[in-house]
Amino acid sequence: MIVRLWAAGEMPFRDALYRPDDTGLEVLVEGPGAYHPDAGRPIPFRLGEPVDVARAVEEDGTNEVDCWFESPLPDGSGRMSGGGSGMGNVGYLARLDAAGALRWVAVMNRSNPFLGVRFEGSTAVFTNDWRNELRLDLTDPALA
Repeated sequence: MIVRLWAAGEMPFRDALYRPDDTGLEVLVEGPGAYHPDAGRPIPFRLGEPVDVARAVEEDGTNEVDCWFESPLPDGSGRMSGGGSGMGNVGYLARLDAAGALRWVAVMNRSNPFLGVRFEGSTAVFTNDWRNELRLDLTDPALA
């Protein structure tokens, strides 16, 4: 289901990290708004409990993927993609392998779109349209 949705330029609408084998984990993220006192600060990101992917799609539907960037990983093992969707509050990040196949996509309904990424060693530092940063350690087994 996730591979089919991704190929069609869509992603589930529920906050989660989705994998091509149709498994997922809750994504717990709160992105402060543009006029929020915390704008320009780090975005907290945690992975939670498993998600029933089919149920998530059935209950919440899907949203279009609006890609704002795709950047090669420093080690050449693939690329990171990111952007948004919907009414402007939705952000997504995706890791692709060297052949361009999806490894995971993380959907976040309160993060706002991500505009770019820079790398600090094995850490990917993503910036959204509010100048907030989300840092992910790409050696974390859940994100590898």
